[in-house]
Amino acid sequence: MSHEHLIFDVREGVAWITINRPATYNALDLQTAKELLDIANRCGSDKRIRAAVLTGAGTKAFCAGGDVASFAARQAELAVHLKEMTTYLHMAVSRFAWMDAPLIAAVNGVAAGAGLSVVAFCDLAVAADTATFTSAYTRLGFTPDGSSSYFLSRILGTRRAMELYMTNRVVTANEALDWGLVNRVVPATDLLAEAGKLAAQLADGPTRAHGGIKKLLLTAPTETLESQMERETRMIVETATSADGREGVRAFMEKRKPGFRGE
Repeated sequence: MSHEHLIFDVREGVAWITINRPATYNALDLQTAKELLDIANRCGSDKRIRAAVLTGAGTKAFCAGGDVASFAARQAELAVHLKEMTTYLHMAVSRFAWMDAPLIAAVNGVAAGAGLSVVAFCDLAVAADTATFTSAYTRLGFTPDGSSSYFLSRILGTRRAMELYMTNRVVTANEALDWGLVNRVVPATDLLAEAGKLAAQLADGPTRAHGGIKKLLLTAPTETLESQMERETRMIVETATSADGREGVRAFMEKRKPGFRGE
């Protein structure tokens, strides 16, 4: 699939994904959602990819959410349009969430609406000190999409998520760090370099173990203690008996750095 609105590049085990619609503040339209699903499928299938970074083009916006102009142009068929668009977007979120490779959000500017959802569904987030975060849905009379109500409520808790949705308050990068929405805040000029360092570190690690951690944390909120511990047992057996697990044990015994291959 050719990509009109996304830039996709794989370098040294890291997939770099850039939403490339700066004129619209990197807003998501139907074509962008389709391309995001295509890239999510590629990231989850290509064994070369052991980490991924998702960012926005330019310096003003990470992603301003849904492309409201495209909604206005399709008022007569908006229900069908939104159902189609969220089908692609939500499947992309699911593919990213369940793939082994960790996904890092490099938040370079405004993250609003579905852009806030994107930050929430990424596994880790590094933000420029100039980045801001807002829900914005209820400004249009809308409710959230893009997995926001699932991930954001787990990250922030119900009270803070409710406040963001209902008041549309703007959260600064440092507030987002304090709230746990992002893992790190760096100078804007250093954002991609810092995100790249983190991605390289993860890409050098045990990819299947990273994927196992992602899966365990996805199921933990809805499982009983006993069923989650059974999942833990199965996952540690799976990873410990993998090629990387065996390499990790050998390296520990030989007092050297392990050479993980993502297998």
